[in-house]
Amino acid sequence: MYDFPLARRRLLQTVGAGLLLPGAAPAIIAAPNARPRMPDGVQSGDPLGGRAVVWSRCDRPAKMVVEWDTRSGFTQPRRVVSAAVDARSDFTARVELTGLPAGQAIFYRVWFEDASTGVASEPWMGHLRSVPLHKRDIRFVWSGDTVGQGYGINPDIGGMRIYEAMRLRLPDFFIHSGDTIYADGPVPAMLTTEDGRQWRNLTTEAKSKVAETLDEYRGNYRYNLMDENVRRFNAEVPQIWQWDDHEVTNNWSPSKQLDDRYRVKDIQKLVVNARQAWLEYSPMRLQAADDGRRVYRKLAYGPMLEVFVLDMRSYRGPNDANLSATMTDTSAFLGRTQLDWLKAQLKASTAQWKVIAADMPIGLGVPDGEVSPGIGRWEAIANGDNGPAKGRELEIAELLSYLRAQQVRNTVWLTADVHYAAAHHYHPDRAAFQDFEPFWEFVAGPLNAGSFGPNPLDGTFGPEVVFQKAPAQQNTSPLAGYQFSAR
Repeated sequence: MYDFPLARRRLLQTVGAGLLLPGAAPAIIAAPNARPRMPDGVQSGDPLGGRAVVWSRCDRPAKMVVEWDTRSGFTQPRRVVSAAVDARSDFTARVELTGLPAGQAIFYRVWFEDASTGVASEPWMGHLRSVPLHKRDIRFVWSGDTVGQGYGINPDIGGMRIYEAMRLRLPDFFIHSGDTIYADGPVPAMLTTEDGRQWRNLTTEAKSKVAETLDEYRGNYRYNLMDENVRRFNAEVPQIWQWDDHEVTNNWSPSKQLDDRYRVKDIQKLVVNARQAWLEYSPMRLQAADDGRRVYRKLAYGPMLEVFVLDMRSYRGPNDANLSATMTDTSAFLGRTQLDWLKAQLKASTAQWKVIAADMPIGLGVPDGEVSPGIGRWEAIANGDNGPAKGRELEIAELLSYLRAQQVRNTVWLTADVHYAAAHHYHPDRAAFQDFEPFWEFVAGPLNAGSFGPNPLDGTFGPEVVFQKAPAQQNTSPLAGYQFSAR
């Protein structure tokens, strides 16, 4: 078995993506200005068994060709070709690599062939480590919140450097816990930050206003992919994406009232455009459920770990005071179908560790505007009353009670959203609702955005802060050093 030696991986990182390796043979070579281009690099994602998704984007109608091998010399490459892509998908393409040998280095190279001429682009190289068959240590990272509060790609500091910091930790995969873009956050050419320092951004037309059209949402993803750190990270680390509010607009729910920046006033029209763009640009395996638009899913990463990726945005009721005494459609957060799916999948899991990737925290008060007890609107699960489970807390109470009754052990919750780092321990001895086993929730983020916090704890499920790091001043820039990923 050929594993992924550290020295070899370091060498690849030094060489970088975009290298044409020995044996690569694109169909037709032409003058550079006639060849298709791959402006956004490559990504891999959703590793599962002997499979993984590879994604890229071309600048014209074309087919994507992917070759992979377990050796960097590509002496025995296997080839997968996508269906033809065109403007209907913004020229994005994905294929599924299958038959990957377990627990090995997988090297892949990607190019596009022009749909009309067959002329090939220059290839991009990527690599990943396939899912293990046997127990071994697993190293992964998670975080969220990219290009928020107007903090975009700053060339003066080398761009979004946290992606390079994560890459150098050699993770097996990365969970992006939501807010993969800030569709409601324009990026100005200059911002004045704490202490009067200047933050300079690269700018684009798509990031000059809030996103409303499909192409404006797509432009938010293309903006992030302009960053060299992001492209290099994407080529080396498989990703598991989930979405949250800023993929559409801040704190969106069915009750969202759009402000004067928006010409479109129907939140559902924005959601349709935003979801299509997210599905086009995420390195996610498209599922048959919900016409290929379902986001929640389970990824088994060998015998040690299963990741349960939640969607806490698509099925929620309206943001409100969150105090309903019974579970109703308006108090939904996960929604009945997803909640039942999660219970069944956790019960059936044989993995030693069950990671629940949640795009919002359980016990932190996250307001939607100004709130006070019984007044205002809540954005997340907690309602700030420290009492018995009500509103959206009822779904979490049902889940936790079920896990205790079914003796489901070793669940760990990972989340982002609140723009600071924390570790919370939940225990029934401290809780108003006590029918559950103790568990941990770990919070990371932001990746490249303003930093906030800390948020107040709600006592319903008995959380205790064991660790937290947050700025004293709200909305500090990435220059202040409060950008967090965790592993």
